[in-house]
Amino acid sequence: MVRVVAFGGGHGLSASLRALRRCSPELDLDITAVVTVGDDGGSSGRLRAERGGLPPGDLRQALVALAGDHPATRRSAGLFQHRFAEVPAAGGDAGGPGDGLAGHAVGNLVLCGLMELLGDPVAALEHAGAMLGAVGRVLPMSCEPVGIEARVCGVDPERPDEVRTVTGQHQVAVTTGRVEALRLTPAAPVACPEAVAAIGEADWLIFGPGSWYTSVLPHLLVPELAAAIVASPARRLVTLNLAAEKETLGLSVADHLAALRWYLPKLKVDHVLADSKAVGDPEPVERAAESLGARLVLAPVAVTDGTPRHDPAALGAALVPVLGADR
Repeated sequence: MVRVVAFGGGHGLSASLRALRRCSPELDLDITAVVTVGDDGGSSGRLRAERGGLPPGDLRQALVALAGDHPATRRSAGLFQHRFAEVPAAGGDAGGPGDGLAGHAVGNLVLCGLMELLGDPVAALEHAGAMLGAVGRVLPMSCEPVGIEARVCGVDPERPDEVRTVTGQHQVAVTTGRVEALRLTPAAPVACPEAVAAIGEADWLIFGPGSWYTSVLPHLLVPELAAAIVASPARRLVTLNLAAEKETLGLSVADHLAALRWYLPKLKVDHVLADSKAVGDPEPVERAAESLGARLVLAPVAVTDGTPRHDPAALGAALVPVLGADR
């Protein structure tokens, strides 16, 4: 058995988990997802503001990505992803008495209810995983929600050299400026103990793909997680994004790797996996990978419709020879 811990959040982590599931039968993977808990937008942000507790959206997406293949569990996964539409008022306009549910995903409400009922987010996630027949485990990076703040240069186009503090995961994700520094609030959140234990027992630690500043790097800012990552005997793989996002506009592919070293100087990496078309000139990326101790692996991992999304089947095929090389 190969024990894999994947870090991230949102669609990037979901793509990684779906790819790992593709390789699982061949490599006998034991998959654990460690998920960011800084989301403050959309349904997750509303539930977090109104009821407290962990934002459930990224946790839900990870659970659904690991859902079993039995028809009943697939239907349950579809239910978790179902999002309530607006209910028309009596006059036909949106805003009726049932509109409090509008925009919420069913799975977000289920997770919120389980966390309140059980009083333990890890127990809630295990229960939800059983409901979905999950073929892996989903854990939060911390059992308390965190805030994300960034020092951003050029938020105001008319003042391109001015640096401002941008507060909140959503605002950082959509900023049009250049992120110069990232921090969490509180500055040293307590790591989920089960996540720390999983890192110590892992054979592989996988970072990315995903939003670099709001999904990948936050894990490196949790002191206990960072220490566990550095101390773990596991090998480490970084999967690079296919295109820059708003929060990383102006950041080169090589800069993404440099950011890992900036926030966790002791981080060592064994392999960096990237799509050759997304990389362009591989030399700067190879040098950046080598600075982390890693070898660059190029493979076609994007969907074929031209959009910057990872194809789980192609990504899984690329992961098999990497994760299985030293078995």
